[in-house]
Order: sequence, then C-alpha cells, then structure tokens
Amino acid sequence: MTALPDILEDYSLLESEDRYRLLIDLGRDLDPMPDALKTDATKVRGCSASVWVYPTQAGDGRLHFLADSNAAITKGVVALVLAVVQDRAPAEIAAMDIAAALAPFNLARELSSNRTQGIPNMIALVRQTAERLA
Repeated sequence: MTALPDILEDYSLLESEDRYRLLIDLGRDLDPMPDALKTDATKVRGCSASVWVYPTQAGDGRLHFLADSNAAITKGVVALVLAVVQDRAPAEIAAMDIAAALAPFNLARELSSNRTQGIPNMIALVRQTAERLA
C-alpha cells in the first residue's frame, strides 16, 4: 500500500476529475476481501454504499485491514483511511488522529456528502478495533 504522504503529494497535483481516478486506483489496489468476510458484522454503518472492514492481526501484533465496497470511489476513500493505519501496532493506531491525517485531502470539498458521511464511522471502527486489541 502506498504511504499517505506519497498519496497526498500526487493528490495535491491533480484536478478534481483526476483525484477521482486516483481514489478509484487506490481502491483497486486494496487486498482482495473474500466474500465470506462481507457480513453484517463487518459492515460499516452510516455509509451510503456498502462498505466492509475486517481486521487481521499479524504474528507481531500489527493490524492489517481487509476492506471492500460496492462503489469504486467509496472503496478508494476506504483505501485512503487504511493508508493511515495499515500494518501498524494497535496502540499506535489507537493513539492516532486519523481524521487529522486525512484533513489535507479535504474530502468534504471534493466528494459529495453521501460519499463522505461514513468516514467517521470507518475511523471509529478502526479505532475501536485497535483499542480492543491494544
């Protein structure tokens, strides 16, 4: 997964239409999520599209999230959220201000409100998972 500063560098050089393409590409780069994991328990509430997030824990304790969405741009937004936290220790994730890390992308300005309304719920799910495992 591409590091968040690298994504932001590319994103900041693009016009709106190309920013959509960048988000869609980020979503395509997510690890595939098996359909069996796309359940009510892994579904993120409050998203207009269907979004699923499933945490896995590496042998060293770091968290790796699998995620998917039925909407390409939303899947890219999920990938952007995961770029902040992917493969980090639960305590590190729990201490992060994920929303602040995403603030430079100004997603509320770039995307419709129905595409961004679920972001706080995605962040909360990731944080709660990290806090539970920290």
